[in-house]
Amino acid sequence: MAAVAEKDLIQRGEELRRTGIVIRTYDLWKTYVMGDQEIHAVSGVDIEIKRGEYVAIMGPSGSGKSTLMNLIGCLDTPTRGQYYINGNLVSELSDDALARIRNKEVGFVFQTFNLLARATSLHNVELPLIYAGLPSAERLERAKEALKAVDLEARMHHRPNELSGGQRQRVAIARALVNRPSLLLADEPTGALDSTTGNEIMGLFERLYQQGNTIVLVTHEHDIAMHAHRIIHIRDGKVERDERIK
Repeated sequence: MAAVAEKDLIQRGEELRRTGIVIRTYDLWKTYVMGDQEIHAVSGVDIEIKRGEYVAIMGPSGSGKSTLMNLIGCLDTPTRGQYYINGNLVSELSDDALARIRNKEVGFVFQTFNLLARATSLHNVELPLIYAGLPSAERLERAKEALKAVDLEARMHHRPNELSGGQRQRVAIARALVNRPSLLLADEPTGALDSTTGNEIMGLFERLYQQGNTIVLVTHEHDIAMHAHRIIHIRDGKVERDERIK
């Protein structure tokens, strides 16, 4: 990369941070080679998400939304194009640097909860802070604060098998919040829940949004996407349309 170009990229990141843009992609591509074929899972995507927005990324199976989520969540790197999160040009980072940014900037909520079976709610929530190197007393205080934010303070010493599905998802949300990330990224967060519990979880996301969190929700379900305030529709690896609904 030429020195001048690198300087321009750094200045662009500073400007994005200054103007409150948490996510910005420029001509983002992810291409897989299968035999003699190239599969473009993400094809030249340009999206911008500002701090404090609540956005759903929606598309059918095979649309590229999961690949885009992996790129946004710093779980994968693009084939080409640029991606900034909170002003950091993550598309150019090494795997180790990417892992550090991911732990600091992104809080993940998955459909399957991904909790440690033998650990209490408190310890599950505390884990990202251990990786971040925070001292024990601060870790415990922040983990308790995160559990309180999802109305699960009374269950902090319970293990996952002692919790309902909705309570387990609340623990997962608390774990995602505990590092105070720039972005809360939720992948089909109600997929393993019944409709009543799912509505409760979506109500919690709305409350977290009202408190100022930036939320990106990835789903194929229209009724779940409608809880967000903006929907980015993905089809064939491209943004088909971007609509504000509230």
